[in-house]
Amino acid sequence: MELPRPAAGARTSGHAKIGYARASTVRQLLQTQLDSLKAAGATRVFSEKISTRAARRPELERAVALAREMRASGVAVTLVVHEHKRLGRGLALAELAEQLRACDVGLEFLTGELKGSHDPSGVVFTVLAALSGMEREYIRDRTLEGHESARRNGKAIGGATIIDEAMLSMALHLRDQDLSLREIASHLIITQGAKRGRHPSPATVMRMLRDHDTSITELSTGTDNPKQRR
Repeated sequence: MELPRPAAGARTSGHAKIGYARASTVRQLLQTQLDSLKAAGATRVFSEKISTRAARRPELERAVALAREMRASGVAVTLVVHEHKRLGRGLALAELAEQLRACDVGLEFLTGELKGSHDPSGVVFTVLAALSGMEREYIRDRTLEGHESARRNGKAIGGATIIDEAMLSMALHLRDQDLSLREIASHLIITQGAKRGRHPSPATVMRMLRDHDTSITELSTGTDNPKQRR
């Protein structure tokens, strides 16, 4: 497998492997992952015990930042992980792959379905980018369909003017990552009205998601016309 290529005109000075290990709970052990990363040649390893549902993983962010810095200095870099699930699932994994491809950093998985080394221009990165785009488009389409159904029924999305399509799309994505209402609310920012710049309340998030789900259900069952529900 071809190693990550340097930017045009840049000189490559060696190749570095940066390892990342993660366990979902404090009871799970990291030693197996750490041992495999060391055996694979990782010279610097970042590790943490944190849930996949967490919106931020500080040690992973540090690993990516170091990889980006080393790559910018002309070193070919690969991020090595025991298994792709350690990096995240679905859109989270696809977004990370996009970050790595943007700075020309490769990926290597030691076990699992994606086992092997992957160049930023390779098929794995291409597939993950496509999945990311498809999921974003799906979320956007669901949001627009729900809004259109709500408008036909004379409803206000979320029951308040502080809700917009971007906020709803983000809330749907975070819910898919199994975050609680309180966690979702802490990642959203109101962009309009008197509460601009503040976080919505968990109750507002619950109402927003409930109204969206109701609108989608009505749309899919053909009961979005008030006359049909009588």
